[in-house]
Amino acid sequence: MLLCALDMMVPTHQTTGIWRHPDADVEQYRDLDFWIRHARLLEAAGFDAMFFADVAGVYDVFDGSGATAIREGMQYPMLDPLLAVSALAAATERIGFGVTASVSYEQPYLLARRFATLDHLTRGRIAWNIVTSYQRSATENLGLGDLVPHDERYDRADEFMDVVYALWEGTFAPGALVADDEAGVYLDPERVHGAGHEGRWFSVPGPGLTLPGPQGTPFLFQAGSSPRGLEFAARHAEALFFSGTTPENVRRLTDALPAHLERAGRPWDAIRTITSVTVVAAETDDAARARLDDYARHVDEDAALALFAGWTGLDLAALSPDDVLEDVPIEGNRSALQSFTSMDPDRAWTVRDLAAFMAIGARGPVIVGSGETVADELERWAAEAGVDGFNVDYALRGVDLPAFAEHVSPVLRERGHLREGDRPASGTLRGRILGTATLRADHPGAAFRR
Repeated sequence: MLLCALDMMVPTHQTTGIWRHPDADVEQYRDLDFWIRHARLLEAAGFDAMFFADVAGVYDVFDGSGATAIREGMQYPMLDPLLAVSALAAATERIGFGVTASVSYEQPYLLARRFATLDHLTRGRIAWNIVTSYQRSATENLGLGDLVPHDERYDRADEFMDVVYALWEGTFAPGALVADDEAGVYLDPERVHGAGHEGRWFSVPGPGLTLPGPQGTPFLFQAGSSPRGLEFAARHAEALFFSGTTPENVRRLTDALPAHLERAGRPWDAIRTITSVTVVAAETDDAARARLDDYARHVDEDAALALFAGWTGLDLAALSPDDVLEDVPIEGNRSALQSFTSMDPDRAWTVRDLAAFMAIGARGPVIVGSGETVADELERWAAEAGVDGFNVDYALRGVDLPAFAEHVSPVLRERGHLREGDRPASGTLRGRILGTATLRADHPGAAFRR
């Protein structure tokens, strides 16, 4: 069972208003010592990776301003997770680090250097969650103007990936690193090649700046589930992150994936799939339910609507609580809307339903109970949704993930779902998940190798 710990370096991730809970530590997100302890806890609990979400703007769509998100600490303010990875890697041995970076905001030439650097410094345990971004507040502050249309963002992302593959896989031919002190040659210039890319969005003629790390290309996560997003994921992703309110909803996505893979010329086993869950565990079912009831007294449903509005660009503040969501064309995060419309055709979600559901755990289910109960439910979801594992979220980071480690991980380990801590021969995150240190030969990035 592939386990990632879904997080964001913010006061409140996806359970709104929870910073007011007496067990909350509102300064925890900017305490490096905490993150080091937390990474060690997750590694010991059998997690394969820490998965850091990230955005580049304030959620300012709801009611025409960012006031609700700012007041409630709703994914604001935030730290840059990429800057924490080196410290977390130095304190751990096996766990990987998946970090979100947007192809809409970054330049491929410099992003390739940062990830290649971290591939060295983590000893091959870095992953990139590739996203195309949807926040107008970010594009305005970056001087990029209005949002690029949804599908066109993926066209740009495809070109972005061609550039970074050329830099990661194609710059240094075998034998480029000579390090011959007698000849006075460190690198053979005949074996160092420029990307030679001239496209619609990017011009990158020169070589990459960093020697390949243990993985070459970092392990690649992706979270798109719109038709264009699935097309992009089928070409590039090695692990695909879905969100859905029920196993049946997620199954619609996993069932659609093989056809996309076939069109991309990749085999069915080229991608692992995970789905988001929020877990509230305790020693007994009653204790876990009591904790969830306690959380519910602190949530803020307006902040949940502010989060949804920021994702989708749909301001629901002007609607009645009983108005029903519809699957309308948007340029924002289409999968966030589809989770409550086309992916769930048997239910009519009202604004009130949406706010109540998203207040704890956002788009995914909340799984509550003892270690045995949670493990049973994870097994059910894996079977019915057709996923390989989970992106595990929390209500209170410093409470719920230690509870998962204490109560759920031992049961999953007993049932044979978790690795016993042995590092694969490659020592890389890709080796841990796919059994090979570098991109498989059937991945399109491998075609850029010299």
